[in-house]
Amino acid sequence: MDFRQLNAFLTIGKLQSFTAAASELGYAQSTITTQIKSLEDELGVKLFDRIGKNITLTHEGKKLIPYAKQMIKLSDDIKNVVFSEDAPSGTLTIGAAESLCVIRLPEILKEYRKLYPNVEVTLKFGSCSDFRHFLRDNLIDVAFSLGRKIDSDEFIAEVEFDEPMVLLAYPGHPLVNKKEVYPKDIENEPLILTETGCSYRASFENIMTDNNISINTVLETGSVQAIKQFTMSGLGITLLPKVAVEDEIKNGRLIPLNWKGPDFGIVSQVLYHKDKWISPALRAFLDLSKKNMDRRRI
Repeated sequence: MDFRQLNAFLTIGKLQSFTAAASELGYAQSTITTQIKSLEDELGVKLFDRIGKNITLTHEGKKLIPYAKQMIKLSDDIKNVVFSEDAPSGTLTIGAAESLCVIRLPEILKEYRKLYPNVEVTLKFGSCSDFRHFLRDNLIDVAFSLGRKIDSDEFIAEVEFDEPMVLLAYPGHPLVNKKEVYPKDIENEPLILTETGCSYRASFENIMTDNNISINTVLETGSVQAIKQFTMSGLGITLLPKVAVEDEIKNGRLIPLNWKGPDFGIVSQVLYHKDKWISPALRAFLDLSKKNMDRRRI
């Protein structure tokens, strides 16, 4: 098999069309068909079911996807090693907690794009547990994690610091004036939380469980902006990284509660695998992330 075949396979899988894939890749459709036929013959399996005009991946085709992506990425890494120049170029794949994409990443990526326009940046969303898998399998170059600390000899943390978390309520909520808020004070309170799998939601739920407190989740969403809006509207209280709500706190639209319960133990980290080759593009991102984080903490 070759990289053209794998690229054709991935493109067809994404577009679910041989014709559309041929157009996107700049090939004749017969060329795409031949490439897939050769790949199927070599592997001894069918990769696509063709029923009428519908194209769908077979079970074997779905199993091939992560390996094909990894091989394409390794090919890009090899090109970057052999043809690397002083100015970063090539590709950079960043694994990111979705909440960070509205908190810290925009500022970093805006500056990175300005400084290194020849680098193609891709974001791959996931959780802390996902990042371990992504880094081990070289599906991402670097993980920008917000959650429980990823502590392993496999990974190197270029940036790492405690991330302050705040319980928030709308102005006028009864808990706003309470001098000390403990887990028992949250019982039966309507909660607006991030989706299941979010590490700081899990940390909060673990604290409540350890204190034998049941929680009353009225809404869950992966959108930090939506959580803020619903909390400000009076639907319930929430838990978010302080950095995500600095403007709302300053303007008095959200009020931090005086939480005296256990620490949530949330950490921001920028990590890469210890065996990862540090391309110029990755080194530039690591340096810029560290510079940005240090600036925010001053």
